[in-house]
Amino acid sequence: MSYLMERISTDILIAGGGVAGLTAAAAFGTAGFRVVIVDPTPPITTSDAAGADLRTTAFLQPAQQFLEAAGLWSKLAPYATPLQVMRIVDAGADAHVTRDFNAADISDKPFGWNLPNWLLRREMVARLVELPNVDFRPGTGFARMLARDAAAIVTLTDGSQVDARLVIGADGRGSAVRKAAGIDAKITRYGQKALTFAVTHDAPHDNVSTEVHRSGGPFTLVPLPDHEGRPCSAVVWMDSGTEVQRLAALTDDAFETAANDRSALLYGPLKLASRRSVWPIISQIADSLIAPRTALVAEAAHVMPPIGAQGLNMSLRDLACLLDLATAQPDQLGAPSMLDAYARKRHADIKLRVTGIDALNRASIAGSPVFQTLRSKGIEALYGVSPVRRTLMQLGLGAG
Repeated sequence: MSYLMERISTDILIAGGGVAGLTAAAAFGTAGFRVVIVDPTPPITTSDAAGADLRTTAFLQPAQQFLEAAGLWSKLAPYATPLQVMRIVDAGADAHVTRDFNAADISDKPFGWNLPNWLLRREMVARLVELPNVDFRPGTGFARMLARDAAAIVTLTDGSQVDARLVIGADGRGSAVRKAAGIDAKITRYGQKALTFAVTHDAPHDNVSTEVHRSGGPFTLVPLPDHEGRPCSAVVWMDSGTEVQRLAALTDDAFETAANDRSALLYGPLKLASRRSVWPIISQIADSLIAPRTALVAEAAHVMPPIGAQGLNMSLRDLACLLDLATAQPDQLGAPSMLDAYARKRHADIKLRVTGIDALNRASIAGSPVFQTLRSKGIEALYGVSPVRRTLMQLGLGAG
């Protein structure tokens, strides 16, 4: 179907067809809003496709509730691996320090559930097909916009135009919507990159997500369903950019040897179960979350290192806030009062979590024995005080 030179009106135009954008389309569409969602790149929905995203996403408890309301959780639940325990291991000290944060201490549910990103996209696209008020246009991107009092006139890359009462920028850290709105972003670079891949191992993961800290950055194993009859985990391995590039260039055998050393063999020998991908690590916060008729969400608004499963879960808190405001006063969709309320409600939470993850990442990078000792003592102290431990877990789930 051609959209060339077409001009339509809609409630919401969403730029970005990643996990956050697709979730936004499902949530607002389920709530009854008319939605157009665009992305210049069609979503990859199989694990073996060229360019497949090998990363996984851990949805925490509040995110599950949001996905359920959007009609997504019933599609995702059969493939989701529960995360019952968050384990922190400091392998940089003379003796390993291991502390478990168990969801049973604060809830009768797991902390969250882990799913591959390609599978998320597959099921989310299937949900959009079920919603007649959602118009998904893969292969078409956001080009420019002109904000008016009643709507924004958005021109797409195929020349068509959409009049939207609200434009949601969910188009990533290099957001075209953010740039079109004239919003700058503050970027912090750590000189780090991340390797993402999947492994099989001898020991069962028992639904435990494990962060192994040493110099350079964390080595995180997140539970996945068994692969070819063996326990399987997704790995995010953060280190300096030069070290990650060196690791990425190793043969599979040499890479497995390095990964086994870095994992402290906590699960026994690791065996590669996928190809390896490299991702840059930065923190980034947009100078503003809003512009006339425009709201930024997810990585268009904030980016942080992949520690503590905060990234996409923060993005879903953005969406939940926007949706609450939109459904409370539908006639004010995209109006200054709604956008001001969104910015006010989200600013403090975003700043707190980006700052906290930045501090954790810097502590993880620390390579000197003095800093490693302080880090391990800090883990022991925080874990040892029960009210503090419970508060940290609740904050991790998004409470507070």
